[in-house]
Amino acid sequence: MNAHWPVELVEGEVGLRPIRQRDHASWREINQRNRAWLRPWEATVPPAPPGHHQPRRPTFRQNVRHLRAEAHAGRMMPFVVTYQGRMVGQLTVAGITWGSLCAAHIGYWVDSAVAGRGVIPTAVAMVTDHCFLTVGLHRLEICIRPENGPSRRVVEKLGYREEGLRPRYLHIDGGWRDHIVYTLNSEDVPEGLLPGWRARGAAGGAAAVDAPGVGNHAENKTDIR
Repeated sequence: MNAHWPVELVEGEVGLRPIRQRDHASWREINQRNRAWLRPWEATVPPAPPGHHQPRRPTFRQNVRHLRAEAHAGRMMPFVVTYQGRMVGQLTVAGITWGSLCAAHIGYWVDSAVAGRGVIPTAVAMVTDHCFLTVGLHRLEICIRPENGPSRRVVEKLGYREEGLRPRYLHIDGGWRDHIVYTLNSEDVPEGLLPGWRARGAAGGAAAVDAPGVGNHAENKTDIR
């Protein structure tokens, strides 16, 4: 069992809550409407080796069952992103590892209709603080394609640092794509990210770019049905 799941996080008009089966209709509508916005950054299934059947993405129902099982096992935190009470995307903390590493990675996608309102920066700040200050992780990674300028600006504004390049790291939009690794350690932000983000928001900083998605959001994608 996962002592830190389920959990709901709220900061102003932005919220994070566990994904559920009844999100299917909203999820499908957002994804269908945002095909062009999301496609360049979406995880895809690489071609199967010779003699093997090509795997299919799971259905929404299958994916939610998998995400919930992983969450209760303590390996993942699959959130829906909400804005003004309605679903606008997903954010997943995945690959949670303990022992001498104590780390995880973050992936997300968001509806273009709320771009520019600081939704994803606020969501990333909230989940970062939860991971460090409540769950007790030490390191978080966000991996982003070099071409994804909006996502890079999001994490840079929050204080994540560029650590290096992972060549051909993930299968995105039909091919193996390079990703830049951004990282943050708990001792870098002993008081958390939200206090600084709130201060910048009060000064107009929250009118930041929002990004369509980042590479490590394969856990968020299913067949659109």
